Amino acid sequence: MSVKTGLILAGGGARAAYQVGVLRGVAALLPPDVQQPFPIITGTSAGAINALGLAGRSGSFRSRTRALAAVWASLDSDAVYRTDAGGVMRNGFRMLWALLRNNQANERPLALLDNSPLRRLLNDIIEFKRVDSAIAKGELEGLGITSMNYTNGHSTTFYQAQDHVKPWTRAHRRSVPCQLTVDHLMASSALPTLFPSVRLDTHYFGDGALRQSRPLSPAIRLGAERLFIIGVSESGDDFEEDPQSEVAPTIPQVLGQMLNAVFLDSIQTDLESLQRINALVEPLNAKQLQKAGLANMRVIDTLVISPSRSLSELARDYISELPRSMRWFLQKTGSIKTTGSGGALSYILFEPGYCQRLMQLGYEDTMAQAEDVRAFFNVAPPSAEKQRSTQSPRRGLTGRQNGLTKRWLQLIGRTGTKV
Repeated sequence: MSVKTGLILAGGGARAAYQVGVLRGVAALLPPDVQQPFPIITGTSAGAINALGLAGRSGSFRSRTRALAAVWASLDSDAVYRTDAGGVMRNGFRMLWALLRNNQANERPLALLDNSPLRRLLNDIIEFKRVDSAIAKGELEGLGITSMNYTNGHSTTFYQAQDHVKPWTRAHRRSVPCQLTVDHLMASSALPTLFPSVRLDTHYFGDGALRQSRPLSPAIRLGAERLFIIGVSESGDDFEEDPQSEVAPTIPQVLGQMLNAVFLDSIQTDLESLQRINALVEPLNAKQLQKAGLANMRVIDTLVISPSRSLSELARDYISELPRSMRWFLQKTGSIKTTGSGGALSYILFEPGYCQRLMQLGYEDTMAQAEDVRAFFNVAPPSAEKQRSTQSPRRGLTGRQNGLTKRWLQLIGRTGTKV
């Protein structure tokens, strides 16, 4: 029996483009006819969108990753949130007015940005019924999307899975079996204060990275026996040099550190905990584990691929791509010139140049770990002739497409146009 591999796709806004590059690298290293190397997939925030992008589509794994790359290469901020200055100012005024009134009975969730364009995009590009068929055929064991319940603060994983997967409840964590919809994706990716919360049943939910203290747990609960983790934080401790002088932080700099705390810290901490458990369990046999009261414990093998460069630094190179209203705000607050200020920018820069660069970096980082990836999936290295055919797919990641939704519909074959 093959080992069940779980794919962990963390949150990170625009940083999630890096995940797509890694997935394209994995697809290039695996045999071209592989349908789904990850029977268990879990995602949070923008990682949840990538998770559904993989699960909610038919075809080979290579074709799915190619389609995801086409979407991210065509993306711009207008496809995610309204960027007109008037809309941003109206939302900001509504938030201020709600605070002054001190009235909790707001007719709709408050947020600085209107992300209704993202809802329309997701409805166009994801085939949610495909998840049902993948589970029925045994191609997919389980798919989990995590959000945070604003009422009680519980980290909630909404999932679709095979019948043998049972719901679980832990401290401040719970799971809900359901039919996944665009509302679950919108809730999981609702960045706090930036995007509005989403009502699911009787409660409102926001970004899944909030209060997610155990981001590896959902995949393990769904049955994963080993984990392929794609991070969106840089390898190592800190890529950016310390500033020469102490200056008061700008608003975007503070926001960037807050987002780092939400998106980046928990998965690294949880991974360290898992590694300690592995070190404890690995030397013991079944009888020793039972005697120690650890009969249900097992070693979970992991492979982590994370950026080899600072995504915050890369983001500052593409500041000119931002819509004028957002660029004006960042310039006026001094966030372009100060150290560490690219943090917030790296999450909201949904623009083609930046996203393509992240995908390219993800592909390169995967190829740098090609030997580890092949060993993880037990795949033999290709011959020299085949190896030449797996060169960097730079051409497939560059060049902005006209008509994002039309492009995606062509890729999934709804228009009859072969791409």
